[in-house]
Amino acid sequence: MAAAQDGPHGDLTTAILHALDHKEPLLSAEAFPSYKSTDVKSALDRLSSRLMVEYDTLDHEEAIIEAEGQDIIANGSHEVRVLQALQTAMEGLTLAELESVVGDKSVVKVGQSRAFKSKWIIRGKEGRFVATAESVKDEIREQLQTIQDRLTHPDTKVLQELKKRKLVKMQKVIEFRIRKGLKFALEMVKEETDLTADMLASGTWKTATFKPYNFNALGADQNAGALHPLNKVRHEFRQIFFEMGFEEMPTNRFVETGFWNFDALFVPQQHPARDLQDTFYISDPKVGDRPRPESDDDKQEYDAYWANIQTVHQVGKYGSIGYRYPWAADESLRLVLRTHTTAISTAMLYRLAAMKGPDGRPPPARYFSIDRVFRNETVDATHLAEFHQVEGVIADYGLTLGGLMEFMEIFFNKMGIYDLRFKPAYNPYTEPSMEIFSYHKGLNKLIEIGNSGMFRPEMLESMGLPKDMRVYGWGLSLERPTMIKYKIDNIRYIALTPFHTILSNARTRSLLGHRVDLNFIERNPATRLDKT
Repeated sequence: MAAAQDGPHGDLTTAILHALDHKEPLLSAEAFPSYKSTDVKSALDRLSSRLMVEYDTLDHEEAIIEAEGQDIIANGSHEVRVLQALQTAMEGLTLAELESVVGDKSVVKVGQSRAFKSKWIIRGKEGRFVATAESVKDEIREQLQTIQDRLTHPDTKVLQELKKRKLVKMQKVIEFRIRKGLKFALEMVKEETDLTADMLASGTWKTATFKPYNFNALGADQNAGALHPLNKVRHEFRQIFFEMGFEEMPTNRFVETGFWNFDALFVPQQHPARDLQDTFYISDPKVGDRPRPESDDDKQEYDAYWANIQTVHQVGKYGSIGYRYPWAADESLRLVLRTHTTAISTAMLYRLAAMKGPDGRPPPARYFSIDRVFRNETVDATHLAEFHQVEGVIADYGLTLGGLMEFMEIFFNKMGIYDLRFKPAYNPYTEPSMEIFSYHKGLNKLIEIGNSGMFRPEMLESMGLPKDMRVYGWGLSLERPTMIKYKIDNIRYIALTPFHTILSNARTRSLLGHRVDLNFIERNPATRLDKT
C-alpha cells in the first residue's frame, strides 16, 4: 500500500482516496509512513470537510533506540564486551590494557562497573581485572533487539531501566484510522469559493459545487496586545465606583512627606509603621517641603494646617488630648515611598474643606483611587513590597457606623461578594474601625477582604472640615481579588509551563514577575466580579 503515495494519483489527498478504495479501514502509519502526521491530518481535514472520508486519531508511544543502544545491538552490551576481553587474558588485564583491548574508555567504565555488580569479574593480583564467569546471556542486547523489532517491550520495568541508561527514548506517535465518508469518490470535485457575476449571468451557479463554510475554523492570530489581569480587575473596580457616583483622585505622587503619609492622618511619630523595617525612606533627597500652595489659585492656609497637626499631636485639640509627645518637624518632612493611598485621600479632603456648597459649607463628596503603594515587607507567595490599593472615601453630614456597614454590603455585593462579617479593629486615623470578612466557598472559611472605618476628628477638624461632617474610608488590595478570580496561588512569578498545562492545573498560575507566561496574560478572560 505504500506505493499509493508515490503513484500517479497526484497529491496526498488523491493518494488517500485511492488507498482507501483498496482497503478500509486504512491506517495512515502503514499506508503513508514517510509523511508527517501534520501533513496527513491536513489532507484528511480537507477530505472530511467534504464528507469524503471519516477518521479517528490514534496516539501511542514508541520506544526509539538511541545511538548507544544501536551500538550495543551491533557489538554487544558494555559488560559483555568487558567480560569477553578478559576471557582471552589468562592473567587478567590492567585498566589501561582493558581499555586498549576494548577500544572505548566509556564502554570499559560502564561495562566493568556492571560486570562487577553481576559478579562476572573480580579484581585480582596487582589490581588486574579477571573474568570469573565462563558464559553469560547478553540480556541487554536481546532486550534492545526486541524493541527494535516491536518498537516496545512487554516488560515496563525493562523499558524504564533502558530509559534510565539513556539507551532508548519514548516518542509519541500519532496516526489515523481512515474510513470512507458519505460522499466518497476517487476524485475531488472542484469547489467554488465565490459566487461571481459571470456565474449568475451564465447560470453555471446552478450546477456548481460550492465549498462549505467551516464555522469551526480558528481565525488567524492577530498578535494583538492584551491587558494584564490586574488591569482587567482594575477596570471592573473603576466601573463600580463610577456607577456609584465616585470621582477618581489623582494618584501620581509615589513619594510623599511623612506629613501627608502619617502626621496628617494622626499617626504618631513613634508608631511602628514608621520604622525602617516597614517603610521605604528616600535617601536622596532625604526631606521635602512643608505643605504649601501648588498653584496661584490655591489660597488655603497651609501654615495654620501645619500648626493644627503639631498641636493635635503634642497637646491635643478638638476634644482630644493628643499623644503627649514632642512632635518633630524634621521627622514630618522625611520623604517616603507612600505606604497607602490614604495620603492622597487626605490631600483631597483638605481641598474639600476650602470648597463651599450652596449652604456655604463644604459639599458632600465621594472619592476613590486605585494605584501602587510600597511597604518593606518580606516577599512570599501572597505578599510583595509593591502592590495596588483600592480605596474609597465618602464625606457627608450625619453619617453613622450603621450606614458604613450598609454601604459595604452594597459595594461588595456589586463585586459578587456576599454574607459579610465585621470585626472591630484599630487604626490610628479611624474610630470606629472594622475589618471586613467574607466566607470563601473554595477555602471553606472566612477570609479578610478589606479594612474600613470613620476618620477621626483629630484628622478632619485639623483640615478645617465642619465638626458635623463625617467621612467613611475603606480599602483593599487589588491583587487579592485578582488572584481569587483567576485561581492564582503565587503572586511573584509564573512557572515556565505550556499554556494548556496552566489551564489544566490552576495551581501553576502566578501573577507578577519576570517569568510570567505571556500566553496567560494574553488569553485570560475578561473580568466580571459579580460572576463566578
